[in-house]
Formats: sequence, structure tokens, C-alpha cells
Amino acid sequence: QVKLVESGGGLVQPGGSLRLSCAASGFTFSSDVLSWYRQAPGKERELVASIGSAGARTNYADSMKGRCTISRDGAKDMVYLQMNSLKPEDTAVYYCNARNWIKQYNYWGQGTQVTVSS
Repeated sequence: QVKLVESGGGLVQPGGSLRLSCAASGFTFSSDVLSWYRQAPGKERELVASIGSAGARTNYADSMKGRCTISRDGAKDMVYLQMNSLKPEDTAVYYCNARNWIKQYNYWGQGTQVTVSS
């Protein structure tokens, strides 16, 4: 069974940090573009960060530039999102995504809640 499983969410105070992790199960995403998205209540899902298959090309939402880093471990089929200087407006459910245009799939994880509040 193909799955993406996120972990690492939780409650953090403003200015704090969190590291989200996403593990692949049932497939290997070594050749996929991997991304983190988030969706806040009442808002559309938005891209937070993405990383290319070779790990060299990254892309960040303007709101997160300088505050987060996306990385991947090909040997472990893991992707990470390190978030620093968190703000209350970063509160959302964060989703892991694996996309492969050649193999034609687009997988989503179940999401992990991040709440930034004092």
C-alpha cells in the first residue's frame, strides 16, 4: 500500500521551531519532486516548499523564505521541513506531497497539525 506518513507537528510558541518529517511507504520517491503544503482553516491549500529529485533545486513560498529549509534523504526515502521563527499565521495542517510526471502519480500524506500559539 502506497502511503506518505508525516510526523513532527505539534504546539509551539511564537518564535519557536519544528521539524516535520515525511516517510514513504510502499514506494520509493527517489525520482520524485517532493513538496510540503499547508492548509489553514477557511483557506486554500498552499505550497510551502518543494525540492527536486536530485535535491539541488528548492523552492519556497515567499512567506517562508529564510524561515524554513526543505531537505530529503534518498537512502531513507524521507523528506523534512525545518521551520524556524514560527508565527501564529503558520498555524495549519501541513501535508507532504510526492509527484512524478513520468510515472504519473501524485501522492499526499494525511497531514500533521502545526499550531503556533502562546
